[in-house]
Amino acid sequence: MQNAPDSSLVGEEYEVEVGPVAHGGHCVARTDEGRVLFVRHALPGEKVVARVTEGGADSRFLRADAVRVLEASKDRVEAPCPYAGPGKCGGCDWQHAKPGAQRRLKGEVVAEQLERLAGLTPEEAGWDGTVMPAEGDKVPAGEVPAWRTRVQYAIDADGHAGLRKHRSHEVQPIDRCLIAAPGVSELGIEKRDWSGMEAVDAIAATGSQDRQVVLTPRPGARLPLVELDKPVSVLRVAEDGGVHRVHGRPFVRERADDRTYRVGNGGFWQVHPKAADTLVRAVMQGLLPRKGDTALDLYCGAGLFAGALADRVGDKGAVLGIESGKRAVEDARHNLQHFDRVRIEQGKVEQALPRTGITQVDLIVLDPPRAGAGKQTVKHLAGLGARKIAYVACDPAALARDLAYFREAGYKVRTLRAFDLFPMTHHVECVAILEPVKKDA
Repeated sequence: MQNAPDSSLVGEEYEVEVGPVAHGGHCVARTDEGRVLFVRHALPGEKVVARVTEGGADSRFLRADAVRVLEASKDRVEAPCPYAGPGKCGGCDWQHAKPGAQRRLKGEVVAEQLERLAGLTPEEAGWDGTVMPAEGDKVPAGEVPAWRTRVQYAIDADGHAGLRKHRSHEVQPIDRCLIAAPGVSELGIEKRDWSGMEAVDAIAATGSQDRQVVLTPRPGARLPLVELDKPVSVLRVAEDGGVHRVHGRPFVRERADDRTYRVGNGGFWQVHPKAADTLVRAVMQGLLPRKGDTALDLYCGAGLFAGALADRVGDKGAVLGIESGKRAVEDARHNLQHFDRVRIEQGKVEQALPRTGITQVDLIVLDPPRAGAGKQTVKHLAGLGARKIAYVACDPAALARDLAYFREAGYKVRTLRAFDLFPMTHHVECVAILEPVKKDA
């Protein structure tokens, strides 16, 4: 095959030995010439034919798909989903791996990021190296847990619902998503004509029967009459990004930690039905709040951790939540309105926290977005003298970077726990508990 004038290597095939897993749902391999390949649909130790999907002669690395397996790993299974595989849906990364192997791979990624970006071994992080499955997710090899309570369907030019291909805007039409929770699947999104729509988000609340679809129309398109297999409320995303109610409630009711939380306008909530309870339990076990404590819940969303803290610090305690999203702040204030000891502020953490004038707290919870908290925010938090800090992270690289900043600022990791709250994908959730480093007397 002749290369294009831009030296593109897309379509070239290499026979390679697959090396270790890397962050992002792929493994590392090298060609005979020493080129680095990031190979999807492969497993460590396999011999595969890898076809390049991105990159050229001058690229630092190439992206590729394993299109033929010459020597298979013992951890390989036939992907249960017909839409998983090279050139198909990009939603799942590890359909071809046994469930236990997926968790081991995720553990290896967390360990590698901790070592590379924070200089920490698992032992130094107080972690036993395991990634725990969520309750009810232990399924036999070749089966898939149906866990995803929020699915964003992309709509193709013919009005068919599907999911995006990996690193692409191209839509893979589907007739069913195996990881979608039953409450999403029962809506029958895939059977309907969504002409004129760009995306349809389907939400099935945990702990209530609330179902919601959020429609994103293409410019100038009219909304369809939404008739699904189960009752739903309908919201619409306007061209300015605002979300407006079309039919039914503008929120769903989620349940966690023995409390009901209102989450409006398709706002953030943990996607796995067991995630909210799992994370609250891990955070509270790590922090061990006391009556009368003062606490911060940063990037607080609808108030999940603020509510858990408020329950445990008692009448003489105080909790401040900070969240940038206007609707999420309204929800958090509504959800926690019966707690006089809770205050919710709107704003970006790095701007809102200094404005509060707070100079000292007992406990901190932070659950930042995928990019992490960043050096300046970490430095500010470390200056508040908290007895314990709980860091909830959906990205191990961002977690490791921030743990390094915390160490510079005088905090060490006491314990770390990892949870497989996104089965079949490369994502993993971690909870790190930090404490101040004791100064020598």
